[in-house]
Amino acid sequence: MSSKQGTALVTGASGGIGAVYADRLARRGYDLVLVARDRIRLAALAERLQAETGVAIEILPADLTRNEDVARVEARIAAEDVSLLVNNAGRSLAGSILDNGPAEIADIVTLNIATPARLAAAAAQAFVASGHGAIINIASVLALAPEMFDGIYSGTKAFLLNLSQAMAAQLADKGVYTQVVLPGATRTEIWAKSGKDVNTFPPDFVMEVDDLVDAALIGFDRRETVTIPPLPDDAQWTAMQAARLAMGPNLSKSRVAPRYAATVAEPVTA
Repeated sequence: MSSKQGTALVTGASGGIGAVYADRLARRGYDLVLVARDRIRLAALAERLQAETGVAIEILPADLTRNEDVARVEARIAAEDVSLLVNNAGRSLAGSILDNGPAEIADIVTLNIATPARLAAAAAQAFVASGHGAIINIASVLALAPEMFDGIYSGTKAFLLNLSQAMAAQLADKGVYTQVVLPGATRTEIWAKSGKDVNTFPPDFVMEVDDLVDAALIGFDRRETVTIPPLPDDAQWTAMQAARLAMGPNLSKSRVAPRYAATVAEPVTA
């Protein structure tokens, strides 16, 4: 029998943000489906959380850059018991666009864009059919700061921000809540895996992962569409959104804007 909360499926659950989401959601009474490549770490996390919380936990080892593995996760999301997707799995690049070849670029685009888009779509379709459900997409504050670090990673996170805002607008009246979380620098394994030392950053620049997830879940409870845990003044985000929306009526016109209109050069006189 499933819990009253239903089942939360968490990707990238073997460590970092995903593992803390698994912990917090289990303590909220969700049954869990934990997805990651590392079967051993998933099993250890599942055993601990099951002993501590008593919820039902299933592990689903999967490489989310492989089509057949993504298809298995899509099928699990479509099951009636799943009511929450935490779309967390992702990676960064070692170096910049100048330091990575076609394989590395294709891999990050698959894992950070194609796979979460497929899983979000599978969840949206299943949740709309049942009339309820929630989707949490983990993006990054770099979606708002493309000049920092490499543009490929930040571009993948900007995609998730865009997708989430569109889903929130289109699915809210169908019983589906969408939240996108924009962490700043957070103390997880992603830094070491991309060849960066998180300890070289200023101490007040890096958030602990437990604090990040706890804040994100407050945003979830408030039904925020966009949650930015490190941002002190949400009026800055509100102002940016208002400025963006104000451009809306002017973004598609039948005529070129006057500032781009061709002009006839004045004849040159001797």
